[in-house]
Amino acid sequence: MIKRRKTRIIRVGKISIGGDFPIAIQGMSKTQTEDISCTINEMKELKEAGCELIRLAVKTEEAVACIRKIKEKIDTPLVADIHFDYRLALSSIENGIDKIRINPGNINSKRRLIEIIDKAKEARIPIRIGINSGSVPFKYINSKDGVRRLVDFTLKYIRLFEDNNFYDIVISIKTPDIISTIEANRLIAKKINYPLHIGVTATGVQEEAVVKSAIGIGTLLNEGIGDTIRVSLTSSSVKEVIIAKAILEALNIRRFSPEVISCPTCGRCQVNLISIAKDIKGILEERSKKDRRLLSLKIAIMGCEVNGPGEARLVDIGVACGKRYTSLFKRGKVIRRIKTQKIKEELLKEIDNVLV
Repeated sequence: MIKRRKTRIIRVGKISIGGDFPIAIQGMSKTQTEDISCTINEMKELKEAGCELIRLAVKTEEAVACIRKIKEKIDTPLVADIHFDYRLALSSIENGIDKIRINPGNINSKRRLIEIIDKAKEARIPIRIGINSGSVPFKYINSKDGVRRLVDFTLKYIRLFEDNNFYDIVISIKTPDIISTIEANRLIAKKINYPLHIGVTATGVQEEAVVKSAIGIGTLLNEGIGDTIRVSLTSSSVKEVIIAKAILEALNIRRFSPEVISCPTCGRCQVNLISIAKDIKGILEERSKKDRRLLSLKIAIMGCEVNGPGEARLVDIGVACGKRYTSLFKRGKVIRRIKTQKIKEELLKEIDNVLV
């Protein structure tokens, strides 16, 4: 059981972050915010995939003007991503944004920050102080103690907010380097009690990016650090959400569908196990949206009868496939043999029986 770090609780729209509330999945719209129709469509896809907070780029006053129109169609809490121009933060608050993300690397005027703080305080919305190594002064990261200096830079920024009696803060420190990101978050987690938004930035493309994200985010979550997460890939925003969910499920922090274990297959496998496993996983994911009881089940789909039932003793139900006949087992014990061509319907029927 992971012992999670205790933090303040921050309210963002209809969800709460920190404390004992579920670790929230954040996504980011990759469309041009000014293209309202396209942005709304992407956000609907993100919500359908399981996204619980959506950040959007606000780089022009035209983008600011779109916030109210987007919120008319989207009920997921929205976070305005602000860089360089503090006035965009003020205008976003006036237009009903649920949360502001500002970057200390490019908005560091004390007077302007206080204007943002006062406006957010008046609107009762939180601010994420989002540190990216690529946007802070080079001296903070180009040294042997770069991680400590990056954290010190963040703490200095936080103190300005606290000096102005503003505590609805979420903190994030991200770098493209996994080890630096982990160390920075470990260090700041010991020094503050604000919720932490975690992720590894600019991870790249394809498998390497997924692995970097899984290691960085997974390591911190396993240590109880992290209250919201965002997977950053050079890929679709929906894929980012899917990977974020997979990380949470792998650590048994949250479940979004039944756990399905399946073997890697080998020369003993005489069926198209990859297709069977994918189909059953997809069906169960859809069913679990309507029947939450499915989330408690563990399902095994094994490619042969040699070790299938034995390796899956801890699951609720599963199959060990043969060419013509397949063993259907429950908690490691074979209960009957079925025709291999009817694996899907027989397994799903038995799952329904388990739930009765």
